[in-house]
Amino acid sequence: MADQPKPPEDITPDDFYLKWLPEQSAAADPAQKAKIKDINAVIQVVLTGEGGGEYYMTLAAGDFSTAKGKADSPNMTITQAVEDWREINAGRLNPQMAFMSGKIKVAGDMSLAMKLGSIMGN
Repeated sequence: MADQPKPPEDITPDDFYLKWLPEQSAAADPAQKAKIKDINAVIQVVLTGEGGGEYYMTLAAGDFSTAKGKADSPNMTITQAVEDWREINAGRLNPQMAFMSGKIKVAGDMSLAMKLGSIMGN
């Protein structure tokens, strides 16, 4: 499997969630799309600190979309500081290590978190 593309290090959360991530999803290879075809979930992301915000991702039958704001009934909520989010995107902080050290907090469907971690290759 090819390496996952990395976003620019200076990308803002708005540009990441509302532009970059949907573009990457649209360009995803068929094998990657097949991996998410059975996932139907809404994932809330809360980025704390200066420049943070709230975003949510919707996965439904292989389709993927993102939006800014609060989801009505997310299946899972991921909360982290903007600084840690940047370090993860840059590849300098391992997401599992960040979770185990409390830098990422996950509420809701933990099996969904495990499934997404394996799909993303992190």
